Amino acid sequence: MQVCINEKQYRYETDVKRSEPVRRAFTELARQTFGLNFEPWYQSGYWTDNYMPHVLTDGNRAAANVSVNIFRTRWQGESKLYIQLGTVMTGKEYRNRGLARWLMEAVLAEWRDRCGALFLFANDGVLGFYPRFGFVPTCEYQYTLPFEGRGPDARKLDMNNSEDVKLLLNAYGTGNRFSAFPMTDNPGLLMFHCSLFMKDNIYYSGRSKAVIIADIAGDTLNCHDIYGGSSESMEGILSSVAGKNTKQVRFGFTPAHRDSMKISVLKEEDATLFMLTSKGNLFAENKLMFPVLSRA
Repeated sequence: MQVCINEKQYRYETDVKRSEPVRRAFTELARQTFGLNFEPWYQSGYWTDNYMPHVLTDGNRAAANVSVNIFRTRWQGESKLYIQLGTVMTGKEYRNRGLARWLMEAVLAEWRDRCGALFLFANDGVLGFYPRFGFVPTCEYQYTLPFEGRGPDARKLDMNNSEDVKLLLNAYGTGNRFSAFPMTDNPGLLMFHCSLFMKDNIYYSGRSKAVIIADIAGDTLNCHDIYGGSSESMEGILSSVAGKNTKQVRFGFTPAHRDSMKISVLKEEDATLFMLTSKGNLFAENKLMFPVLSRA
């Protein structure tokens, strides 16, 4: 669709992954802006319709983008659909022309009434931009569990091995029963993380029949997610990856049972959660966090 913004013509593209020229232009802008390359993700077949860039193109170049990521979850037994806006970017030569504003308004008009909430994570340099559209900063909360590790016995999965990838995806399909607010039905986004940033942090416990995505920093086990392990306790599963020097587990999701855990406001460098004020905000009263692996 052709659109005119401040007396200049652009093409508005929303079916990006199916158009190779537009997809490659979008990927090049993402590489220049964030150092991200979406092409291997696409070529592997993991880019699904849950991730939808909305791009303004100028000829064969991507001028600006706002991506829509569908986040499905369960909260207290009820299914919910949220929309995360991400990969918000404008090419250097196209900035200060109103392109990001136009895209934000177009995306909000399309999705505002089709979901339970809209949210995004903003870089520190643009914190003043999103309140113009009704977004407000919102606190996330992270949980930490005191824990004594016995020494790991889980096997690291190889994301270049098709059988290990299948094992991960099968476990993901059973869900994280320890999470109060899990990401569901989005194996594509899971594999975006697990084929890139988290590929060296994926473990399988044969004893627990569970997949654990985690890393160790000093005496802390950072547990990003747990899938499977239907008959094992969470502590039993964690023991399969915790080192002997582990003293605590820090969760990348909101545990369902957290009475014995320490709670703290999650503070991340260059990433502030914003939520649209006109939509529901469970975070204000329930002290939640979006799962680390749900972020696009």
